[in-house]
Amino acid sequence: MTQPMALIIEDDPKLAFIFAEALRSAEFETEILPDGRTARDRLTDITPAVVVLDLHLPYLSGRDLLYHIRADQRFVETRVILATADSVLAESLQEEADLVLLKPISPIQLRDLAKRLRPRDLVEV
Repeated sequence: MTQPMALIIEDDPKLAFIFAEALRSAEFETEILPDGRTARDRLTDITPAVVVLDLHLPYLSGRDLLYHIRADQRFVETRVILATADSVLAESLQEEADLVLLKPISPIQLRDLAKRLRPRDLVEV
């Protein structure tokens, strides 16, 4: 059975590593991207099952990237988890996201929530 892809878009390398470890423990294949522009370019080649998205990114904001993801029909099944310390911005985007997590985020919480977002055909019963 193949593992679903989780794309982590986070400019803090330590947080990105922690998020990746949490998602790997939820049986996702992970890829980390450090900025919005690189992520937008990479999304032309992949369709992740889950995106963990920081809102304050270099070069292209997380908000703009979220709108890009939601506007593309290829990502209709992609679940987006906003990971931010900006509660005001997160609240304004909660309708666009599947989950909003305010930093600091517990790796265990992220792992458990990501397990619930795994594509149904890949979840073991």
